[in-house]
Amino acid sequence: MTKKTAVLIFANSSAEEQMQKAIPKGQALFDVLNNKTLKTVQRSELPYFLYTEKEQKGNSFGSRFVNAIQEVFDHGFTSIITIGNDTPQLTTSHLIAAATQLEASKVVIGPSTDGGFYLMGLERSKFNAATFLNLPWQSSKLCKFLEAVLTETYTEIVKLKVLNDLDGFKDLSFFRNCFTGISVEITKLILALFRSGKKVNSLQNFLISLLQFRILFNKGSPNLIITSL
Repeated sequence: MTKKTAVLIFANSSAEEQMQKAIPKGQALFDVLNNKTLKTVQRSELPYFLYTEKEQKGNSFGSRFVNAIQEVFDHGFTSIITIGNDTPQLTTSHLIAAATQLEASKVVIGPSTDGGFYLMGLERSKFNAATFLNLPWQSSKLCKFLEAVLTETYTEIVKLKVLNDLDGFKDLSFFRNCFTGISVEITKLILALFRSGKKVNSLQNFLISLLQFRILFNKGSPNLIITSL
């Protein structure tokens, strides 16, 4: 495998991920996902760069991501494969497949079910920082816009299998029922978080129902009722 391609792991620390993705008690899960992602990349034997919130530069997700890509290219690499830490089913095979397609000067996209992408592979000659900055980052239109930008240059795009990202608590439901490509350790952590979250949601729903009931049948001030709960 050629060494002109580098992998960019664009992933926050587990503590930062827990805050941004609003998964209570999720730090242990993101610790495991970060370690898994690192081992997945290391098995590919491709050189890699890890950019957590400490290394990222910029005032928005898009600017931080684009700056990280540019810095990897500034190290002399002619192709890059970008990934995050939130795709539990990502494997070394995905990285090797992307690197192989880059050898043929193709662009590689691993689409996510939410309209984004979990992997992007492209050559330095196809990267325009200004254009990439204007993409609708962190939206369901991202992958579609990225494809449109790249096809304008008559670039051949190779798509990998569509995978699910873990972007928030709502995604735990999918992964707890997923029996392929997920380690036992990750599955156990997801199940524990899902059960914990269901208990919290049940309590919140109960309190809301109780509040609505008391407001409906109490002749006093609703403000006093809310204060008493």
